[in-house]
Amino acid sequence: MSARRAIAVALLCALALAAPLARAHDARPAYLQITETSRGLYTVLWRIPVLSGMRLPVGLRMPDELREVREPALQQLSDSLVERRFVEAPAGGLAGARVEFPGLEATITDVLVRVESLDGSRSTELVRPQRPFLELSTRSGTLALLGAYLRHGIEHILFGFDHLLFVLALILIVPRRRVLVATVTAFTLAHSITLALAVLGVVRAPGPPVEAAIALSVLLLAAELVRVQGGQASLTARWPWLVAFAFGLLHGFGFAGALTSVGLPPGDVPLALFAFNVGVELGQLAFIAAVLALLALAGRFARAPTVERVALRGTSYAIGILAAFWFFERLASFRS
Repeated sequence: MSARRAIAVALLCALALAAPLARAHDARPAYLQITETSRGLYTVLWRIPVLSGMRLPVGLRMPDELREVREPALQQLSDSLVERRFVEAPAGGLAGARVEFPGLEATITDVLVRVESLDGSRSTELVRPQRPFLELSTRSGTLALLGAYLRHGIEHILFGFDHLLFVLALILIVPRRRVLVATVTAFTLAHSITLALAVLGVVRAPGPPVEAAIALSVLLLAAELVRVQGGQASLTARWPWLVAFAFGLLHGFGFAGALTSVGLPPGDVPLALFAFNVGVELGQLAFIAAVLALLALAGRFARAPTVERVALRGTSYAIGILAAFWFFERLASFRS
């Protein structure tokens, strides 16, 4: 392994450590669903992510002309706070009404908004921090739904630092491009299988233990990376595609938890699942392409064996320390 890889790895490690250290899924979006139950009457479901006991600092401000017909209901879940409101709209319904999300502009997350009308029309929009409000529409929005869940998948993987560090460790362990392609393909196939099975309700896995196990998988792969650098025998180096497939099944449950936590549109579950999965794959491919581009760019530098060894060993331990921190944090959250 040349100095170009060591330099690129050191840069990637610095970027990973500069990110919010233990918040591998801070970008998990909030979810708002507005359903018309009868003429002029609506049920509002507002779900806010909760991480380590802290709720996302984003509020919901509905149009002033709405009138509440029942007391709101609150439900505290392990990973979110769910509020249900029951409101009545004036004549003309909610078309064109403005919904605001105070505090969203100070976060890095989004709000997925789903509106369903009594006549069966529906729309799906993704509200971003740069524009923390939405003018409601009841137009059918298949393309909007595809775009929203596609972006959600891309953002989930790009802000899912535990998944990215797992892929980075695979890249460092597997030196040959052809073997790397097979390894990444196995990882993709595996997490696509469990993502689909979990979202469709065929297989169920509790969220907190899965998240802790994902962090542990990154830690184990970091240990394998240290063995490879020391010239020791390694199962991952010998059968990388098999290890990637096995851990990919686990990571798929993590992707499924992120998807179901924001809600799935009734009647459009296969479409939303497809768009989210494509988004995850696009984000993963973009990350791999960026890593390989950095390696190629760093290839212009001369060999420096000492720097190479120090950078690679430091990167391995940095991945392991970060993964261990995530593991114990998630384990403590699960036990509490």
